[in-house]
Order: sequence, then C-alpha cells, then structure tokens
Amino acid sequence: MSNFRISLLIFISFLGNVVMFGQQKNGTDAQVASVFYIGEAEKNYEKLVQNYNTLLFTVCNDDMDKAFDNWTSLLKDLEEFANKSNVDLKGVKLWLNVFWDKNGTIKHIVFYPKPNSKNLNYDLVKNVLVNFIHDYQSPLKYSTGFSHYGSAAFPIFSKSVVGPEK
Repeated sequence: MSNFRISLLIFISFLGNVVMFGQQKNGTDAQVASVFYIGEAEKNYEKLVQNYNTLLFTVCNDDMDKAFDNWTSLLKDLEEFANKSNVDLKGVKLWLNVFWDKNGTIKHIVFYPKPNSKNLNYDLVKNVLVNFIHDYQSPLKYSTGFSHYGSAAFPIFSKSVVGPEK
C-alpha cells in the first residue's frame, strides 16, 4: 500500500509539473518577462504584438507631432533615469518596442542594440529598463493596451514639438 501511495504522489507531482510547464509556455502577458531582447522569446513577442495592437499614433489621435513628443519624452525620461542609475547611454542606439497598459504604465520593453551602437554590456541596459518600467508613468491612457516600435539614439537632443514652445 505504501508503494502505491508513493507512486501516486510521484504521478501527481509529475502531472502538476507538466501543467505548470504548459502554462509557462502559453505566453500570457503575466508570464512574459517585462524586458527581453528581440529574438530571445519569439512566441511571447508575437503574442505581445497581437495583444497590444493599438499603436501610440492611434492613442495620440493620429497626431504625428503628439506621438513623436510622447516617444521623445519617454526616451528623455529613460536617459535621465539611466544617468541617475550611473549608466551612461551616450552612444547607445537601440531598436525598442514598448508595450503600455491602458493606464499608461509600461508592461514590457523588447529591445536590441543596433549594429553601430556603443559597445556596452547590454545586460546592464536590460537591468536599467527593468527598473525604469517600475518607475515610469506615461500621461497617456487609453481603452486598451498600446505599443510603439521605434529606435533610440542617445543622447536625446530633440525638443518638444507639442506644448508651450509650438
């Protein structure tokens, strides 16, 4: 009888692990890393693109100046955050895909250094991005999550297009 119980316990443990592993592979938003490299988790990345299919441009009422201003503000805030974290982004060039929740918080950043980017330990940049997500709040809100795919070259010199200077 004790062998039966041990076998049953092992079977239940095995079954539990199979179920948990299967759930991890489904790529739901809660189980996807908050920051990862483009190409690192293809299926999860594809699901993020599908789930956050509203564009920043749409959230900005199809106003290119407003979308550009919000993107540039995000990059300036990221650069400032990195400086406060003692990480110098000058010379860093990245492809970035940012996924915002409907309340304006960033849920995920998927990135990859451009070939002409400064030579740097990009795991350090990844850590800065992870911490930045916890600190950043966009002024934009929308009825669904939204995203933007773009590039960044630091330092950011662009001035605000929308606002008191216009």
